[in-house]
Amino acid sequence: MAPKRSSRKPLTGRVALVAGATRGAGRGIARALGEAGATVYCTGRSVKGKPSPYGRPETIDDTAAMIKTAGGTAIALRVDHTNESDVRALFRRIMRAHKRIDVVVDSVAGEDPLMGVYGLLWQADLKTADAIFRQGLTSRIITAKYAALAMMPAKRGLIVEVTENDMIGGGGNPMAQAVKMAQKVLPLLWAAELAPHGLAVMAVTPGFLRSESMLQHFGVTEDNWREAGKKDPNFLQSESPLFVGRAVAALAADPKVQDRTGMLFGSWELGRDYGFADYEGRRPDWGRHKIDFSDLPPTWINLFRTGTNLEIKN
Repeated sequence: MAPKRSSRKPLTGRVALVAGATRGAGRGIARALGEAGATVYCTGRSVKGKPSPYGRPETIDDTAAMIKTAGGTAIALRVDHTNESDVRALFRRIMRAHKRIDVVVDSVAGEDPLMGVYGLLWQADLKTADAIFRQGLTSRIITAKYAALAMMPAKRGLIVEVTENDMIGGGGNPMAQAVKMAQKVLPLLWAAELAPHGLAVMAVTPGFLRSESMLQHFGVTEDNWREAGKKDPNFLQSESPLFVGRAVAALAADPKVQDRTGMLFGSWELGRDYGFADYEGRRPDWGRHKIDFSDLPPTWINLFRTGTNLEIKN
């Protein structure tokens, strides 16, 4: 007899995969899915003894340990999601062990340093283009493909692409813009293809995310993060990675999630709809926050203004 799910652990008995669970939104989502009772596979390239190519200390082993310490179930597996054979083997392993996969979340390449190199169209360094597309886009397609193949026989499942902001663009160079745009548009196309098979596909973005790298950038920790508000007032409306994690967990637990397929949601919108809060009880709402742009260079402000006006017009 299947275990009865309580309101506190609505995902008990479910199996989830979070690709890119090493840090940031991916780590927060993995933790929240574990918190809700799911068995969580945490994948990425950073493991103990093989540090991140970004020069950061976080690993998928640490993420799995956090989930286990909180009383959840997690398995850390080193997977290169740009390698199709790696991803195929990952899904085979999950299906052999559990005979099901319910939630697949892809947060790969959220902090890829190649994606973060800013430059206008005519300044773009195209030497890194292939690497950016392989890491940030091809890897997403590979993972979604095998997620769909694993879920289709059961006619149920949720695929979530984690992206950046709820506007058309994103990123600071043409390659990053293309990747971020694809992460928002592909779920719409996949949702149409997979709807007859009972699968839901959507994109989710956090607001101002208090990731490990962002805390380091401001010289604060999670314990004293509000101090960074003295440098950037917008940071006071930031959210921990667990908040967007709880957004995804709420979607996964929603029996009517199919009604939302093909859409792009901000964590703040889902917070309003489902009523969850961040770990300290706050409900940050980036969508209603009036952003203070005063610290940005005038060139950037004009660029954002022009782009926003064009987007609204179209």
